[in-house]
Amino acid sequence: MTFCEVFEQSSAILMEGAIIERIKHEYGLKLDPHLDLAGLIYDAKAVGAMTSIFDEYIDIAERYDLPFVMTTPTRRANKERIALSKYDQEVLVENVKLLKAIRKNRRGPIFIGGLMGCKGDAYKATEVLSPEDAMLFHSWQADILSQAGVDFLYAGIMPALSEACGMAKAMEQTGLPYIISFMIREDGRLIDGTSIHEAIVAIDAYTERPPICYMTNCVHPIILQKALSQECNQTETVYRRFKGIQANAACLSPEALDGCTHVETSSPQDLADDMIRLYDHLSPKIFGGCCGTTDKHMNALAIVIQSHLNHK
Repeated sequence: MTFCEVFEQSSAILMEGAIIERIKHEYGLKLDPHLDLAGLIYDAKAVGAMTSIFDEYIDIAERYDLPFVMTTPTRRANKERIALSKYDQEVLVENVKLLKAIRKNRRGPIFIGGLMGCKGDAYKATEVLSPEDAMLFHSWQADILSQAGVDFLYAGIMPALSEACGMAKAMEQTGLPYIISFMIREDGRLIDGTSIHEAIVAIDAYTERPPICYMTNCVHPIILQKALSQECNQTETVYRRFKGIQANAACLSPEALDGCTHVETSSPQDLADDMIRLYDHLSPKIFGGCCGTTDKHMNALAIVIQSHLNHK
């Protein structure tokens, strides 16, 4: 089955939990100054660590019979940053190859997403590109990831509508399915002040082949609950098109997270319980983890998802 078919037919899909934070804090590895984790693809210790962490998450998906999606650690590996680094575009291809090797011989279904991100700071919405400039800037990375054989493209923690529109155009032109994931505040708006509803309507109208869905990542589910409860987002469009979260384990604002020098977390059960309460606000389909999550958080989440689905 294709990624789109699994997305349409599945009641819940598990996504990876934290990767970068665990690499730094559990394995003591230093990230590449330009490309973050993507730049460690030629380091055997880093590759072994990434493989172990992804294997833990896949084990959980298989244990609870959930489809699984994992994304390449390439959010910061855009054209500009790669040019500043000691690498070339092959670094993107090698990151895709690693995830393909991890997926090999697993029983699945498992899909690989090519992760991309905004040009500037996602927590502050700096260096925000216009739609036209964003399409030109992001097409280079989108095309390479597509040609490397990812199953879909994923725009992570997008803070501003204009760049998200251009990113969507760049992704659309590859022919692959794609997802736009927003950086949001509890007031129900992106960092640039656009409501979730307004952003979805605008991107759907700007593209000929819209995203298969919208999500958020790097936020706690309680923050998402508050965001969805805002009157501006109490719409059929949001309920129908907004389908997932990669959740932080700590209920902190983007500004607080940006200034953290240590891992902020919560108990796996508390996070899982908060995640399942999202069903009161929308019909989520993709559940993953972000800052502060581990395999224990994802295991607790898989348990409550299965319990919820069994009692529907």
